[in-house]
Amino acid sequence: MAPADPLRATVVGISAGELTVTHGLWKERAASVPAAYVHALARAGATPVVIPPAPGAAEALIERIDALVLTGGPDLDPARYGEERHPRSQPPDRARDDLEFALLDAAAERDLPVLGICRGIQVLNVWRGGTLHQHLPDVVRHRGHMAVPGSFGDHPVRVQPGSRLAAMLGRGELEAPGHHHQAVDRLGSGLEATAWAHDGTIEGVEDPARRFVVAVQWHPEVGEDPSLFDALVAASSVPPAEAPGGPGRRTAGGLGRRYDRRDPPATPDRGGPSGVMPSDRGAEPLEALRQDARGRRPVL
Repeated sequence: MAPADPLRATVVGISAGELTVTHGLWKERAASVPAAYVHALARAGATPVVIPPAPGAAEALIERIDALVLTGGPDLDPARYGEERHPRSQPPDRARDDLEFALLDAAAERDLPVLGICRGIQVLNVWRGGTLHQHLPDVVRHRGHMAVPGSFGDHPVRVQPGSRLAAMLGRGELEAPGHHHQAVDRLGSGLEATAWAHDGTIEGVEDPARRFVVAVQWHPEVGEDPSLFDALVAASSVPPAEAPGGPGRRTAGGLGRRYDRRDPPATPDRGGPSGVMPSDRGAEPLEALRQDARGRRPVL
């Protein structure tokens, strides 16, 4: 795709973390995202904008972007989904957690297209009231999802026929680059699992009731297939009333209810480690859903 015209291009916000970086003799803290995200969006014709984990950044910038990418990064604080920290879980980055939850709040109000990648699928799922496997090798009994330290490894992924994800990719199977030790456990409200690894680990989710809410566990920004970024940019040019799901999605119904940890377990579906699908997709106001997801779980 041709380089973006900065005066007309879709502006895509990219969530950033704060990391210690070195350059020359200097070592300091920096708001940072891997350049692969920036280049992938630029190739898709977008103007990427990095959103730092600063107080008020989400609210200040959300009106100035057309779509949102939640990037990979460290483990989400398990207090967000009501669990104690696993011994193998990383120390929480609460500033980044706060940023990405605030971005999702604001994006939902505007029905902005959202693409979650790696940590991004996990953040989306927990924001919707779901839970995570904190250390996947405990569940699947192998380390294939994180085989080589500091490196992405390709693994086969199966995509649900007829899903939005399958339509974007144009195929039902792919070799996907990834590296992670956590994954979606119980699905958040309104989300459907649409892709799985060979061991049943959930690799993709989407919300068919929204204009564009899609997330994957793998890292498309380091792969050779630009289709997810192309689809995100294309979706941002479609007015909400014309997108799948129709006009009314911005303020209320179609999101489904949020799970509560006191709910009985759902029936496993499609063979994943949990792979559950919501059994009740009744409408509920968006604000009530957000309060439910945050209010029922301690946020430290």
